[in-house]
Amino acid sequence: MSEKQAPFWETKTLEEMSDKEWEAICDGCAKCCLHKFIDDETVDELAPTAVIFEGEQVHYTNIVCSLLDTKACSCTRYEERTKLVPDCVKLTKDNLGDIFYMPSSCSYRRLHEGRGLPSWHPLLNKGKKSKMHQLGMSVRNKVVYDHDVELDAFEDYIALWPLEDID
Repeated sequence: MSEKQAPFWETKTLEEMSDKEWEAICDGCAKCCLHKFIDDETVDELAPTAVIFEGEQVHYTNIVCSLLDTKACSCTRYEERTKLVPDCVKLTKDNLGDIFYMPSSCSYRRLHEGRGLPSWHPLLNKGKKSKMHQLGMSVRNKVVYDHDVELDAFEDYIALWPLEDID
């Protein structure tokens, strides 16, 4: 009788994963596509940031990039996304230390923090996203496109649901 081998996400660190394994860790929730900001009263103009200081908090909106397919929760131009949208989030092994801008339910963040994959993750559900959508852990049916709103009024679109993390 052969012993069942543990899945790669339980035996490897994120840094040790192959590119294929790394991509498979993405749960496909599309929360990384949400426009986010850090409330900083010392800055007059909004700008992308790669740092967060003590006492600051990332605020998520329900505004998404126009490249997002909101039903499938996937980028329509995934390979070109960072060229087309310069401030697009591209989490890599090299910038894992900057994972603060990802919601607590993000599978990369969960593994980085030693919390394991959530029960709704597609890798634990035959590759399907249906449980994730049923539990409300994706952006499906919760967002508006950035070209449909006045971005200067982003405070009107602050959303608390991206902070939800179950199991």
